[in-house]
Amino acid sequence: MDNPRDFSKLKKHLQERLYWKPEEIGITQIAGGFSNLTFQIETPLGKFAMRRPPYGEKISKAHDMARECNILVALEKAGYPKAPKPILLFEDEDIIGAPFFIMEFVDGLVLRNRNPTGMLPSAEEFELLSKNTVDCLLELHLLELKNSGLIHLGKPEGYIQRQVEGWIDRYFRAKTNNLPEMEKVADWMKSNRPEKENVGFIHNDFKYDNVVVNRDRLTEIKAVLDWEMATVGDPLMDLGTSLAYWAQEDDPDILKMFNLTHLPGNMTRAEVIHYYDIKSPLDLSNMLFFYVFGLFKVGVIAQQIYKRHKQGFANDPRFAALIHVVNAAGKKAEQSILTEKI
Repeated sequence: MDNPRDFSKLKKHLQERLYWKPEEIGITQIAGGFSNLTFQIETPLGKFAMRRPPYGEKISKAHDMARECNILVALEKAGYPKAPKPILLFEDEDIIGAPFFIMEFVDGLVLRNRNPTGMLPSAEEFELLSKNTVDCLLELHLLELKNSGLIHLGKPEGYIQRQVEGWIDRYFRAKTNNLPEMEKVADWMKSNRPEKENVGFIHNDFKYDNVVVNRDRLTEIKAVLDWEMATVGDPLMDLGTSLAYWAQEDDPDILKMFNLTHLPGNMTRAEVIHYYDIKSPLDLSNMLFFYVFGLFKVGVIAQQIYKRHKQGFANDPRFAALIHVVNAAGKKAEQSILTEKI
């Protein structure tokens, strides 16, 4: 079997398609992220980005490269300005061992926990950036669906029920440890699922490390990344997932590893809900359910990756700690249910 990290076939293919000399093409992986992989391609025409599934076993349609590329195509047609422009889709697995696509490279800063302190926004900048982030999420949720064709990317009817049942099923299929809180939360969600559903375009993984900010103005969002789970469904499910990632200073440290929202200046989760509420036509009275769902979903994503790590498919050393994320997410969700606080 070919080495999936050997890009000689890709360089030859790019030479045939785009007339770039292989010796003038540089390909390096961009660090960060726990799911689909991103690589930077340096060429005579500048930088591009390549997306491919993670190495090893596929988890779900979230790793469907054609679908993710088609989402970017639809967003471009809809006039959404913050999605990278898609360039080429390759569904032939013979080139790098998996389907992949190439898109526009957006230069900027991605705010991850490993950023040097000097590159982080100040408290005043975080205050404005956190508001701009929620505004960016709202912009997505309010996109026009029918004329743009975005409505064809999902099946909004019955979305909440499918998501609840689907993520519960994924948890038990990926289960490795006995974590009773996750199972209690699963039962609670089945009994407390909202009947009313809203419809909008949703990102499904919206947080700081999936946005690119301007290096010179850290409050300005240039692009949104990682569209692999985007669809049409209830925007409050999307907000709930973002709130699950929106760690606060008083949260367990393990839940702060995905987002920098715990640093001074950022809005609290309650402030995020209030800010979203005053700008959205949606009824946010049942946000406890959506937040609990978000925490459960974060726990399941961590559980899936942890299982792949245990099976030897994902060797990143960060993955060994993800079982603690599952545990913390379950406990946080149960605590929120018992206290009715987000």
